[in-house]
Amino acid sequence: MKNRLIGQCFVLGLLLTVTPVSAEVKPNGLFCDNAVLQQGVEVPVWGTAREGEVVTVEIEKQKVSTTAKDGKWMVRLKNLKAGGPYVMKISGDNAITLSNLLVGEVWLCSGQSNMDRKLGAAAGGPPIQNHEAEAAAAQFPEVRFFNVPSRKTDTLQTEVSGNWQPCNPQTVLGLSAVGYFFGSELHKSIKVPVGLIVSAWGGTPAEAWTPHEVLEKDFPQTLERQRKAIADSAKKPSEPLTEQSEMSAQSKTNQANAKSPGKPVSKKPWLERNPADAPQRPSCLYNAMINPLLPYALRGVIWYQGEANSHKAKEYLTLFQAMIASWRKVWNQGEFPFLFVQIAPYQTMVPEIREAQLLAWKTTPNTAMVVTTDVGDAKNIHPANKRPVGERLALAARALAYGEKHEYSGPTYESMTVQGAQAVVTFRHCGSGLQAKEGELRGFAIAGENLQFVPAKAEIKGNTVTVSSDAVPSPKAVRYGWANVPDINLFNQEGLPASPFRTDTQ
Repeated sequence: MKNRLIGQCFVLGLLLTVTPVSAEVKPNGLFCDNAVLQQGVEVPVWGTAREGEVVTVEIEKQKVSTTAKDGKWMVRLKNLKAGGPYVMKISGDNAITLSNLLVGEVWLCSGQSNMDRKLGAAAGGPPIQNHEAEAAAAQFPEVRFFNVPSRKTDTLQTEVSGNWQPCNPQTVLGLSAVGYFFGSELHKSIKVPVGLIVSAWGGTPAEAWTPHEVLEKDFPQTLERQRKAIADSAKKPSEPLTEQSEMSAQSKTNQANAKSPGKPVSKKPWLERNPADAPQRPSCLYNAMINPLLPYALRGVIWYQGEANSHKAKEYLTLFQAMIASWRKVWNQGEFPFLFVQIAPYQTMVPEIREAQLLAWKTTPNTAMVVTTDVGDAKNIHPANKRPVGERLALAARALAYGEKHEYSGPTYESMTVQGAQAVVTFRHCGSGLQAKEGELRGFAIAGENLQFVPAKAEIKGNTVTVSSDAVPSPKAVRYGWANVPDINLFNQEGLPASPFRTDTQ
């Protein structure tokens, strides 16, 4: 009995001397060495910790503390000034030191393959134009990027992994080409650090990037299509290939065909996908690649997407607007600038998708649209000339986000009047005047009451274009660049191309 009591006391003594296991203070994955923080606004910093643990964040002259609740914590830093490098210390039961931080301008770069496409050489298509020379000149230690890993899930996620990398000739090859040209041009202009968070996935539609509750309320047809696709897939006699094996098989085919002149190189990123696990399914990329970024302070968004929705252009107009509104709502930073790229000419890309983007721009506040009719590739959905795209996005950012007074858009259709046998079209964003590049104006068509369009003669007169045809004595409508691959040449004197348009539905 005595020995038993001694043994129990010994065990009790051991239990009393063991230090309780505690959860370490851990910041969200966006907060790591080399990070760029947004200047001039409240900057949330957050992560996980033991329940009730006091967490303190220190940077420069600021020191802010909070208590972890439900295993989570968040503090808000006040109006950081551009500059650096800075050190951030995060402490609780343990301490973490983040070094080489900068404060400047943070932009989210998102969309599908034309945003995801890296500056380095790409498999299955031509490399980015001049990518070797561009990479060699990429000495921008104050331009940094964070690539969000490609993930898809039907449930909201809060964690993200990755690291911030300064731009140099080695690292920049792994950065979005559009993102790089945008960020480097912006940095040269505003002369503060620039951070680029790249969250993009090729071949994905806007509904994959939109919160589920938005789709459920306003776009139930997208969820119904998903349910039908899963049901139809279940009826197939054989199991569909997994996405990984599909892409691997297609990659091998592309590599073999690339070595054999005349053999086709598929532009599809998969052969046959499982709709229940595909990155195209509703909300799955919002859940895994956007929600974990919230509420990281940023200045705005650049977006290059729409190809995957081109077959439902009318729906895309309202879906795209709803997606923009939903992102602004969850970030709770007001109507931050949202700059996007109009889809480039391509042999199967219908003009209705460009029209949907044009109308979205005209009806959504604090947005800008970059026109790319002059830098497309009729035979490749991934045009190689990405520098003008990034530069034009930076031009728009300088105007919308930073208040610079310059023209940032090509001419856009405003109105049409009829004067006898001529249609007179007026434009906004004429800059210092309209011009026809390389000869007479091309790409205009005109129609009478029957809406049978014929090629038209077009002439610039001030900030208007007069359009006519001997075959149409009483004009009713005008179209410009209304084709999958339009041959058009209307620009303003600033060298920015006019967007295609039609007057018969506006």
